Amino acid sequence: MNTQDINRRIRLIMDLRNKGITDTAVLGAMERVPRDKFVPSSVRDQAWEDMALPIGRGQTISQPYVVASMTAALKISDMDKILEIGTGCGYQTAVLARLCRRVYTIERHKPLLNRAEKKFEELKIRNVTAIAADGMKGWPKINGIDQAPFDKIIVTAAAREKPPQALIDQLKPGGMMIIPVGPSGDQMLKLYKKESDEAYSARDVFPVRFVPLLPDIASDDEAA
Repeated sequence: MNTQDINRRIRLIMDLRNKGITDTAVLGAMERVPRDKFVPSSVRDQAWEDMALPIGRGQTISQPYVVASMTAALKISDMDKILEIGTGCGYQTAVLARLCRRVYTIERHKPLLNRAEKKFEELKIRNVTAIAADGMKGWPKINGIDQAPFDKIIVTAAAREKPPQALIDQLKPGGMMIIPVGPSGDQMLKLYKKESDEAYSARDVFPVRFVPLLPDIASDDEAA
């Protein structure tokens, strides 16, 4: 990394601090994960700006402030097992992997998943398991093994009215899920806490703009 990139990285972390991100573990993870490695070469010069960027297939890499806020809200510990819905380019996954025991991540766009997995390998991120699947159904049993329930769940696409029941079911009692909810143009980032097997609480975090949470694995010709 050249001096200019180092300075951009430091400037971004200071900007996040100034915007109210105080969790030092989250800031440290974001400082160590090279965001420029996860974006297309056409926008690499903007990788360390606090802005969302296109990553192909009609998807985006989230604004760093949103990544930091969503991550910090979950109060992640190094023993947590986390489910992520929406791998995208893998940047948020890599930040989570720095903070928790293991990340299980689902992406419906196979080309994005393939690129993300190559980045995990390149950066020697070993505590991530990634699959192409329908994230609205939660993590499937694989070879008869059920990874649920999860300590934390993070969803990087917006549910239209409420989180899918399958995700609530896969959350441990006492666990937390952060997810955008609402139609395009009127989305709110919400933090859910599973109080018991039968009850959960929810609070608004702040308004956001995310791509919609969609079912099934995306077809090869699906652009958005």
